[in-house]
Amino acid sequence: MTLANRRIPTDEFERIREEVLAQWPTGADVDFAEAVAYQRGLPASSRLADRLAAASREGTTLVQPRAGVALVDELIALLRYLEHEGEADLLPTTIDSYTRQNAYGDAEKGIHESRAEGRSMLNGFPAVNHGVRECRRVVEAVSVPVQVRHGTPDARLLAEISYAGGFSGFEGGGISYNIPYAKKAPLERTIADWQYVDRLTGLYEEQGISLDREPFGPLTGTLVPPCISHAVAVIEALLAAVQGVRHLTLGYGQCGNLVQDVAAIRSLRLVAEEYLDRYGFGDVHVSTVFHQWMGGFPQDEAKAFGVIGWGAASAALSGATKVIVKTPHEALGVPTKEANGQGLRATKQLVAMLRDQRMDETAAVREESDRIVAETRCLVDRAIALGEGDLAVGAVRAFEAGTLDVPFAPSRFNAGKVLPARDDRGAVRFLDPGALPFPKDLLDFHRACLEERARRERREVGFQMVIDDIYAIGKGRLVGRPR
Repeated sequence: MTLANRRIPTDEFERIREEVLAQWPTGADVDFAEAVAYQRGLPASSRLADRLAAASREGTTLVQPRAGVALVDELIALLRYLEHEGEADLLPTTIDSYTRQNAYGDAEKGIHESRAEGRSMLNGFPAVNHGVRECRRVVEAVSVPVQVRHGTPDARLLAEISYAGGFSGFEGGGISYNIPYAKKAPLERTIADWQYVDRLTGLYEEQGISLDREPFGPLTGTLVPPCISHAVAVIEALLAAVQGVRHLTLGYGQCGNLVQDVAAIRSLRLVAEEYLDRYGFGDVHVSTVFHQWMGGFPQDEAKAFGVIGWGAASAALSGATKVIVKTPHEALGVPTKEANGQGLRATKQLVAMLRDQRMDETAAVREESDRIVAETRCLVDRAIALGEGDLAVGAVRAFEAGTLDVPFAPSRFNAGKVLPARDDRGAVRFLDPGALPFPKDLLDFHRACLEERARRERREVGFQMVIDDIYAIGKGRLVGRPR
């Protein structure tokens, strides 16, 4: 199949679908018409897209954790705890690493080992192995929407099982679940595989079933300048809309400077709606998701709560539709359900206290937002130009040329030339822009910001700033100042 940004024809989709559903025996249980009827019969409280749309109208920020274990009953117990004791507005089903690599045989072994050991031997829920009926048990066991979160370059079978199983939201994209996650997966392949996921979503939409699609915003989660994650989000949003997706939640990973973080959420919605409208998709509903700090955490729980609280406040003040919550055990490994609940309640408290406060229209935020929008346009427009109007092709060519480049990504299809560092106030700027297609005035701005920091710290602008910044929050600071 030649990659192109066009809606997958029905006959071609059905041919691919036969191959997808044959990848594991549980695929045989997927019946699209029956799955539509099941989705239609779920209560309104289970519909993620509807809940997000209501939150957007009301100006509220919803709270959602990450969570997943190997066995169905244990997952149900965990999600019920997070719903009732953690006060979560939305719930996740985080998928295990074997499923993310399509290693369903290894996931099956993990299920058997978990039963034998009496505890989860997988780092998530193997939804494909459990199949449609068991997934429905999970959805029916709670009274709030449940989203599938994972990290899978080829998520086609997972999407089929998830939607037929009653889940109403699905995370990921052909770029955002490739470049930050995989080393050898070609972009042409993963973009095509995610066109399938989006077309499947569109088919449900055509039957009146609202499903939310969420590209993964933080990317590597390490000093990612907003314009880079925004550009990927806009590209994935446009690719999804072509396939019939009508509900998108676009994300951003907290960088730590309040003005920049608020401006990032503000500009994300603006620039996404601008491009969707430009290409005839003005009817697509856009929500936003703010990911609390994705980098290193302090091991001390009290200090970890400080990081969580800062993320909660930033999300609320930005007006994000939802916030993905971290736990006070972030630096220690897999959190207990109690720690996960504590992170949720702490976030819930901050969000509730700040509900009537916003700072997304202050002068400093508008200035930063305008700059992020300008930078994002540079990246997206170059991808469109490189693809000669075809954004799927253009995205591949942009990564080949380095005009799209994600910092610290493992993929060999990523140039890896861009280096970010913090300015004197902690905002993330470009130390080395690589081949990003920015005009001189934007490049001069970034350099001036870093030179201001260098003068204060009495050192040269250089790579040591990057290293210091990566470890700073784990050591109790935002900016990695020399000791």
